[in-house]
Amino acid sequence: MAKKQFKAESKRLLDLMIHSIYTHKEIFLRELISNASDAIDKLYLILTQKNTGVSREDFEIWIKVDKENRQLIISDNGIGMTKEELESNLGVIAKSGSLSFKKEHEQNEDIDIIGQFGVGFYSAFMVSSKVTVTSRAYGEDQAYQWESSGTDGYTITESDKSDCGTEIVLTIKQDTEDEKYDEFLQEYRIRNLVKRYSDYIRYPIKMNSEQQKLKEGTENEYETVIEEQILNSMVPLWRKNKGEIKDEDYQNFYQEKFYDFIKPLKVIHTNVEGVVSYNSLLFIPSKTPFNYYTKEYEKGLQLYSSGVLIMDKCPDLLPDYFSFVKGLVDSQDLSLNISREMLQHDRQLKAIATRLEKKIKSELVELLNKERDKYEEFFKNFGLQLKYGLYDKFGANKDTLKDLILFYSSTEKKPVALSEYVSRMKLDQKYIYYAAGASVERIDKLPQTELLKDKGYEILYFTDDVDEFAIQILHEFDGKEFKSVSGDDLGIEESKDNDEAIKEAGDNKELFDFMKETLDGKVSEVRLSQRLKSHPVCLTSGGGISIEMEKVLNAMPTDEKIKAEKVLEINASHPVLDTLKKAFVSDKEQVKKYTELLYNQALLIEGLPIEDPVAFSNAVCELIAR
Repeated sequence: MAKKQFKAESKRLLDLMIHSIYTHKEIFLRELISNASDAIDKLYLILTQKNTGVSREDFEIWIKVDKENRQLIISDNGIGMTKEELESNLGVIAKSGSLSFKKEHEQNEDIDIIGQFGVGFYSAFMVSSKVTVTSRAYGEDQAYQWESSGTDGYTITESDKSDCGTEIVLTIKQDTEDEKYDEFLQEYRIRNLVKRYSDYIRYPIKMNSEQQKLKEGTENEYETVIEEQILNSMVPLWRKNKGEIKDEDYQNFYQEKFYDFIKPLKVIHTNVEGVVSYNSLLFIPSKTPFNYYTKEYEKGLQLYSSGVLIMDKCPDLLPDYFSFVKGLVDSQDLSLNISREMLQHDRQLKAIATRLEKKIKSELVELLNKERDKYEEFFKNFGLQLKYGLYDKFGANKDTLKDLILFYSSTEKKPVALSEYVSRMKLDQKYIYYAAGASVERIDKLPQTELLKDKGYEILYFTDDVDEFAIQILHEFDGKEFKSVSGDDLGIEESKDNDEAIKEAGDNKELFDFMKETLDGKVSEVRLSQRLKSHPVCLTSGGGISIEMEKVLNAMPTDEKIKAEKVLEINASHPVLDTLKKAFVSDKEQVKKYTELLYNQALLIEGLPIEDPVAFSNAVCELIAR
């Protein structure tokens, strides 16, 4: 029979298919197996409608490797194709029989047609120098063979085949310097590809395999036997009823699929039906992956379409702040592009991502409320990511995350949620107070916390670099604003004792102006403190940048140095003020030395470096020697 030519547009598309559309050549096997599954689905539907008593167990897909002839053979006992269908489905690229069949039977829920675009078959030409398709349609007596070596056209001839179904023979290309094709003639490679991409095809994928077994009647003599093996699992764990699944089933699945030696902290298994339907099986790890807080970490969920793996990591299904979640989503409603390797950014994908986000949050809230120890363990590992999410995108996600954040409490001596803090606020308390520092121990000793602790106010301790930035974005929680213990104004009425101490201190404007001048721009103001009780001195800050934020920003690799607006506060009831006042009258040079000492002392309390440690040491020694 004379060779037929592809239509011009089909020829161009085939050339594009071979060289451009698919990123990974290995997916040709996924496409051909999916087509075989579709063919079986079609026949199964027809036979069940005729009440023939057929069951899914009557169908199978076979793979055979013929190394000698460089052939890889995929066959099925599905519906097969007539001569006309071979012509229309394989002779015209992007003409999909599966798509038209699905439209005709779209009300039937017992059928999943995977291939809908009519191009997956042609991925075979990426690895094949010749493709031969022998098919006999259900109910037909004559089989036909379609054969092509690529863009030069195809032939269709009569052929012999004893039963209905399709056999595809791929003649695998020879290796070149740039491309390796021999791997597709290796049994172990075929097994891996089936397991990765087609593990959950609902029909058994079989292959005969050589096995070494002990020869009967001998102790150490082995023989080679051929055994039939099923390569795929068929039924996905996520499609089973939850009541059928044990905890160890989830655990084993997670550890095998996501290469973790520790069982997951939380399993989230959902089956959603509606405008967009999908199954999801998500896991929250018990420990932080070793590279989680690095650029190398890649977020994303495995994405399946009707049990066929489309993407190993689909980043669009998870927001960055939930990037620690591992798992998969399986949906037959997604709009895929012709290669199935990339998703169209459509409303179905966005709808799934939105629902997953809400589900993950609700599960975390439940964990916080019902299994507090587990949640605190989770927060140790991934709380920093939630805080970054709170700060990211100018607080666009703050309403999602604010209920999930924990901070160490000065009164509870453990991490607490913002809602818990607010529920315990005193009647006269207007603000949520916080203090920032390098560690809980250092914050606990800060002089700025004295007054608030004396009043019995709870203080949240911020120990992560991102904390203050995130809280400034959040601004308030449940109508209560956040206020730093080192801020300009604590927003509380001072005690009578403190008021009297300040009055007794008199007018110190000249002294404080002199001290400010001495510090030469290092502070914006020197004033009496309304927050110190026993400590002589402290630094506070005005403006939008706190002292802790200054440290964080200046630790970044930039030439620009950020400075907080620092205020030096003196305790009105501490003897150091009397010493300063007396020296100001008799020896202003001594006031300069005292001022430098007090300022450096305040810097040390804040964990800030001293500009001249030698001068500071000499000044202390001089003071001791007096």
